Amino acid sequence: MADHDDDHHGHSLAAWVMVGVVLLGSAVVSIGIVMWSLVVSVIGVVVILAGLVAGKVLALAGHGVDGAIARADGNLS
Repeated sequence: MADHDDDHHGHSLAAWVMVGVVLLGSAVVSIGIVMWSLVVSVIGVVVILAGLVAGKVLALAGHGVDGAIARADGNLS
């Protein structure tokens, strides 16, 4: 296994928020499929898209791995 210099991959508020919201949306889509409900499935897709947007916005606001807020908190070496 190769050594990785990027030990901080995904260790940021932006990554955690995005993954959490996308997982929630995936669960809603799954429930919609089982219920055979187009409305619930579409709501799940909207939640997934909102998670992707939220992660990107947080990363641009400095909460990403290379963001100014992460560097100021001392989370990165």
